[in-house]
Amino acid sequence: MLESNIHTVRTDLKTLMKDAQELFAEAAAASGGKAEELRAKGMKLLDNAIDGAHHLQQAAVEKGKKIAHDTDTYVHEHPWRAIGISAAVGVLVGMLIARR
Repeated sequence: MLESNIHTVRTDLKTLMKDAQELFAEAAAASGGKAEELRAKGMKLLDNAIDGAHHLQQAAVEKGKKIAHDTDTYVHEHPWRAIGISAAVGVLVGMLIARR
């Protein structure tokens, strides 16, 4: 579910940024009240993009905290298994480095 939310927010942000760029380009070509109206609309789109990025960041931080907590719990419940897994990963990384 989180992956689909992240994908949706990312797509929305790309769309918002593209729309804002088009508005600013159009505003640069326009003059007077029309330009101000387009600039205001562009600023609103950018504010929406910033809000979306903020929500995406919050979701990533929450997910990271949950993963860290779950890992900490697992290591405390199975310390020898965690040591074995760490040693195996260390050996594999060492072998990969030695091959180069």
